[in-house]
Amino acid sequence: MTAPAISPTDRPAAHSHPFAVVDVETSGLAADRDRILSIAVVQVGADGSVGERWTTLLDPGCDPGPVHIHGLTRELLAGSPTFVDVVDELAARLAGRVMVAHNASFDWRFLTAEAARAGRELPIERRMCSCVLARRLDLPVPDFRLATIADFWAVPFERQHDALADALVVAEVLPRMLALAGEQDLELPITAADRTPAPRPARAPRARCAFVNPGPLAEAGLIQGMRIAFTGETDTPRDRLEQLAVDAGLAVATSVSRRTSVLVTNHAGSGSGKAKAAVAHGVPVIDEATFLRLAADVAAGSPRDVPAPALVRAPALVPTPVPATAPAPAAPAAASAASTAAQVPAARGGGGPAARRPFAVRRVLVLGGPHAEAAALRERVIDAGGLAAVNLTASVTDVVCLPGGEADRRMARIRTLGLPVTTADTFLRLLDDLLATGRRVPVQPSPGAPRSLVRGAVVDLPVATAGARWTVAATWAWDSTVEIDLVAFLVGVNELVGDDDDFVFFNQPHTDDGAVSLSVDGPSEQAITLDLMTLPSSVHRVVIAAALGDGRTFGDIGPVNVAARTPDGQPWLHATLDAATTERTMVLAEVYRRNGMWRFRAVGQGHDHGLVDLARGYGVDATD
Repeated sequence: MTAPAISPTDRPAAHSHPFAVVDVETSGLAADRDRILSIAVVQVGADGSVGERWTTLLDPGCDPGPVHIHGLTRELLAGSPTFVDVVDELAARLAGRVMVAHNASFDWRFLTAEAARAGRELPIERRMCSCVLARRLDLPVPDFRLATIADFWAVPFERQHDALADALVVAEVLPRMLALAGEQDLELPITAADRTPAPRPARAPRARCAFVNPGPLAEAGLIQGMRIAFTGETDTPRDRLEQLAVDAGLAVATSVSRRTSVLVTNHAGSGSGKAKAAVAHGVPVIDEATFLRLAADVAAGSPRDVPAPALVRAPALVPTPVPATAPAPAAPAAASAASTAAQVPAARGGGGPAARRPFAVRRVLVLGGPHAEAAALRERVIDAGGLAAVNLTASVTDVVCLPGGEADRRMARIRTLGLPVTTADTFLRLLDDLLATGRRVPVQPSPGAPRSLVRGAVVDLPVATAGARWTVAATWAWDSTVEIDLVAFLVGVNELVGDDDDFVFFNQPHTDDGAVSLSVDGPSEQAITLDLMTLPSSVHRVVIAAALGDGRTFGDIGPVNVAARTPDGQPWLHATLDAATTERTMVLAEVYRRNGMWRFRAVGQGHDHGLVDLARGYGVDATD
């Protein structure tokens, strides 16, 4: 599918920011250990004009990684400048501009990590992701890869994974997207640099216990995988005790939590922080002599990572429901072959037969009203098979106006678009009539329309057919000023993390193996990406949650939209969660193993406590 070319001079620029379009090619995916191999910067003026371009290869001082992707061999990079050699030139080209990149958090992390190694700080105060902008524009494309966006705007793209070629394509499509954003009165997804997870400093990988924690110490004695903490003075040097524990297959903890198997101390009543925590959590306490005796005969434990069972093919996929009154258009060949998003397995708890889902494939935006009333109305929309919109986008089909909604600044744009606007009473009467008669609202559906899930609904992910790299994204109102942190907990069958590295959050944005990572894609968009084939077999469930700071509650921000995206980037499932009022944290979704398959559950469970208490509940040694 292509769009007519839009010249930047066809209309005045809707946004007055000068931009620096950036692309980097790298030796891997982890900014804290991999390196940049090439950089390109293309400057774009506030009027959309493409200005100066600059590119350079870099000598990374390490293996260049996936040469089959970027084509940058050791021989080609030999003799190139280092990042230190070009950092001043790079800084000059970025200064005073909004950095733009496709999947910008990736490029930002690498640039920031390289600058930190060089002892420098790049002048990137704001950044914007062109992929997020394309999503906000609701471009009718099968996916949001750069090649697809270029094809939509009829921009030639001949050399992918070349830094300058990639940057030039983004620079060419950017003015077109900015013009369309201006026509839609769309808020640009510009993110302040301080709302991006800071790269972790490079460090040697920490030895990870190879065994699953079997729980607290019992009469059977020590078992490999038990988590041991020490406190107070000991006759044996502390480092020797810790090494003895590690050599025996035990895990050494630096603090005491509900995951701790036993606390070793010669002064149980010392009143130390660890001793108090042991009492609070009911952790067994033994002295040094007892530990040394038990450590001489540690029982075999269960290995943490065993070969994962072969993935079971998900149940037969069924097409997204299509209204009988509106036959589905023929899908473009490229779209029908490229994406699984047009096929969705039946959801458990996700709605009944088609006759009970009269609003299927419609997207309804609710404006105004008290939070509880708006939330209840959105719940009715979802129960009827529709999608509850959080923001005004091109795919919104209906608007329901509660008291106060007429003053919403988006009403002018809604009238311009000619969208139907009804009161809550009128909308509910229409819905009740449709349910009573079994009719459905006619609409021309998109071939890749995502399925809407209610809270608690469960769907099998077609990993065996669609691929293993899935993304769970959260978005909220674009005009919100509340800061939200998306987090993930990798828990075992005991519902506890096996290690503090199994907690992905703002300042620890990925696991060491890269199986789970966080990206801050915009001011109102964050995502957790899961590589389900890389996740250790000891991880039974990935819990994805959101947390607020500064005493704010979810009643302040309204609904949060959670989307599961396929490996090709298509939105496959949607859930709108906004039942919370006073809660400060909310479990949004879970991805978990069941009978050889991975499942997705829309949760929407709120808690009045903050992130620290939520993390402690999953066994993380978190501090305020």
